Amino acid sequence: MDRKHPFAFKAHAGPPGGTPAGAARARRADTVRTRVRLMIEITARAGAYRKGLLEAAERLSPEEAVIIADLERNGLQVPQLHDVLCGGHVLVDDPRLYEEWRFAKVSHPRISSHHHDIDKSVYPDIGMRGHVVREKLHGRTAQGTWVQLEKTPAAFGQSKLPSVSDFRHLMDYVVYRVTRSNVGPWGLSRMTERRPMYLSPNLALPTSLTPPVARALAQALHRIEKDDDVTSMSQDLAARFPPPERADLTSELGETLPGRSGRGLFGNSEVWITETPSSGAAAVLREHHRPPEVDILRKGGSP
Repeated sequence: MDRKHPFAFKAHAGPPGGTPAGAARARRADTVRTRVRLMIEITARAGAYRKGLLEAAERLSPEEAVIIADLERNGLQVPQLHDVLCGGHVLVDDPRLYEEWRFAKVSHPRISSHHHDIDKSVYPDIGMRGHVVREKLHGRTAQGTWVQLEKTPAAFGQSKLPSVSDFRHLMDYVVYRVTRSNVGPWGLSRMTERRPMYLSPNLALPTSLTPPVARALAQALHRIEKDDDVTSMSQDLAARFPPPERADLTSELGETLPGRSGRGLFGNSEVWITETPSSGAAAVLREHHRPPEVDILRKGGSP
């Protein structure tokens, strides 16, 4: 697995040895793990987690780092990582992730009730255990890939007698039924299969407009543009510099910016900067704003 994005690396590759390619893979792997650990540390400051998350992040495996980095590449923002780590159900409009998250030595088939409309004989659900994800479960949807982290792994159907882990998984299900929240490795999330988190949703549907609707829409767009020209500058300047003539304003509708449209990794965050004020600058500002001292009584009058 060697995907073309800045944080890709072969998670199941063998020892790097002394080859330049192996050393480059090791550096990329370390970069991914460091980035993901920083994301976890940042989101841990804003949300409550079960104890042990930061310690688990220090032992983050390459496979776990690939999954989180892929979610980030598909639009996951730092505040949303909290729900992912707490068991939120995530839908990604990328079917390739289903195969790319099947790692040779650590993935295993799983039985689950998620997305029962998918033929599980063709696309079986896949589990994976790790220090941070605990039990990662993912599978296919009709248009992409779903993934969910679980607190307790289950092995129903793989042995004759239920294990202790299976009983704990049943207890997690009871918690889900009572709280209507998924039980994840590090907390609870209301992002269930019925109310999932969508990443990179493919909602665009090209369609043609009927001529009457197209004419009415074009007239409305021309009116909005004309009003905006008048309000953004003085009326005489607006008349001197008219906007460019375009035959069809409706053709501009639906155009989107590349990538995540400028939201960035902290698009949903309340980001602020605090700085220690300079004592010298503060003294200058106080001196500059000090009102002049006027002795009214000495002038013998009243204000």
